[in-house]
Amino acid sequence: MAKDLQADMNKSDDPPRMWTIYRDGEVALRLSNHGPGHEAPLTIPELFQQSVSRFGGLPALASKNSRKWETLSFRQYYQFCRKAARAFIKLGLQRFQGVGILGFNSVEWFVAAVGAILAGGLCVGIYATNSAEACQYVITHAKVAILLVENDQQLRKILSIPPDRLETIKAIVQYKLPLKESNNNLYSWPDLMELGNGVPEAELDRVMESQKANQCAVVIYTSGTVGSPKGVMLSHDNITWTASAVVKDLGLNKTSGKQEVVVSYLPLSHIAAQMMDMWIPLKIGGLTCFAQPDALRGSLVRTLQEAKPTAFLGVPRIWEKMHETIKENIAKSSGLKKKVFSWAKATGFKCNTKRMLGKHDAPVGYRMAKALVFSKVRASLGLDHCRLFISGAAPLTQETAEFFLSLDIQIGEMYGLSESSGPHTISSQASYRILSCGQLLSGCKSVLAQQNKDGVGEVCLWGRHIFMGYLDREDATLEALDEDGWLRSGDLGRLDPHGFLYITGRIKEILITAGGENVPPIPIETLVKEKVPIVSNAVLVGDKAKFLSMLLTLKCEMDRVTGEPLDKLSLEAINFCRSLGSQATTVSEIVRLQDPLVYTAIQQGIDLVNQEATSNAQRVRKWVILEKDFSIQGGELGPTAKLKRHFIVQKYKAQIENLYR
Repeated sequence: MAKDLQADMNKSDDPPRMWTIYRDGEVALRLSNHGPGHEAPLTIPELFQQSVSRFGGLPALASKNSRKWETLSFRQYYQFCRKAARAFIKLGLQRFQGVGILGFNSVEWFVAAVGAILAGGLCVGIYATNSAEACQYVITHAKVAILLVENDQQLRKILSIPPDRLETIKAIVQYKLPLKESNNNLYSWPDLMELGNGVPEAELDRVMESQKANQCAVVIYTSGTVGSPKGVMLSHDNITWTASAVVKDLGLNKTSGKQEVVVSYLPLSHIAAQMMDMWIPLKIGGLTCFAQPDALRGSLVRTLQEAKPTAFLGVPRIWEKMHETIKENIAKSSGLKKKVFSWAKATGFKCNTKRMLGKHDAPVGYRMAKALVFSKVRASLGLDHCRLFISGAAPLTQETAEFFLSLDIQIGEMYGLSESSGPHTISSQASYRILSCGQLLSGCKSVLAQQNKDGVGEVCLWGRHIFMGYLDREDATLEALDEDGWLRSGDLGRLDPHGFLYITGRIKEILITAGGENVPPIPIETLVKEKVPIVSNAVLVGDKAKFLSMLLTLKCEMDRVTGEPLDKLSLEAINFCRSLGSQATTVSEIVRLQDPLVYTAIQQGIDLVNQEATSNAQRVRKWVILEKDFSIQGGELGPTAKLKRHFIVQKYKAQIENLYR
């Protein structure tokens, strides 16, 4: 009853509350009385107008067509966004309806996203790797009225969905040519730009002026531990204030006085990429250069070498790939070069370890190591102009962090969530500890709830970056936010005496791959057991790893006295084997001989599961059958037969490591 009352009050004319679940709702701004957090609120249209006034002639966006880089100035960028906004209005976009964008990062992605907001709609990014079903869920849930797709491949994915399941869509725009399909509500990018001429500039101005900083502008979809993705509603103030706070804390545009440059390649449906590539450059007049669609398959370094970013955000897998490339190149070098490289690494690690302790005197040989090795490594990666190296979305491994630190590349980790508009703690050159997530963003607050004896507790967040609520999900919103507006992260962390945050684990059972993808394990595990009837337990693994793997146990008989699992297969499992033509009667027979009939059947089942994956990152690449089923006695199951994941990962550490060799 109390929950319903709060929701009704969020919809009423009473003063706004801390949260809302309505797309047209308003929330109380978390303004501080003084200092960081008290800054005047800004809408995104106001931020853009300020940027045009300050940086109008500077290049804002750069993309490479054939062999030539083409740029748009901030003034041109703004005019294109206005034209797109007017076109959306012409196509019937109403206030707070979604504009979905499905495709790789590009000028059109940015123009559509900002144009949607200027027109009073909501920017809704959809992962390009999503299945048709996953796309349909977001489109329906966000009430997407206009959908932009990159190419024919994405268009065909959408057209494979029955029309009665896409009832909210008024128009589809394919923003890369050629456009092969033809129907009444399908437009090309030039068509869209032409449509914008049919709406007066004054009409758009009225829509922009009517917007408030405490209203929703962006919806980011994220997965929970179970169930459907949730729509994280971010307000204008969430976006504009967070961008400003990060700029100040990282000292962007302060050191050299030159224009900051970033390369856009991570999915813009993810808040970290959107904040880094779109909103921060808009705040400081930075240049965003777009990578090629095959960036993660090998072309990224070439783009970095041409664009020469001053700040670079990489997920752990990107840093790991660079780490592997450098090691491979050194392995091919002469003996002398290997010795010089090892000496330089030792010098670099010594120097940077001192810097962490506040000692800035360079050791003997540092300048020579920089000239002979460090500068060449940076140039080979396209990071020779870069002064800010960032890792986010998942923890960086100690090996990779220390490797780059020894090469004079200090990778600063950040911590945050979609629900905190991205960063909550940040690392900078001035505040850095290896493997920590840095210190609190200015103007924000943190507490560690229910700390244990080691000082580890749940990280709880408060500030102007905290989201409005989950779209149409009151239950999830009340679970995430307490009555005072504190966000429960579900992450466990500890603080050192200097205020550096270290994340130690997660209360939630989400796996985060090395690529930063959040993967809820339960739906995948459930599906495996459904598709492969011989499987008793399935445990998804792959936290911080390049891909997902799975531990499987087979159905077997149990000792009626002790409850211990026996080696003998259950009748159901034996019947399954017989249906395949296998004569196996025990688990050990199947595992020892790697029974080809059983192993093939399991792989076929895994393949069926992978066909239903919402993205490539959620596919199971490898699996292993354990020699014994799980039990309460064995420690894998709790008193209610619930999987004890942390225990399982530790107990079967050797088997898991073998999957990733």
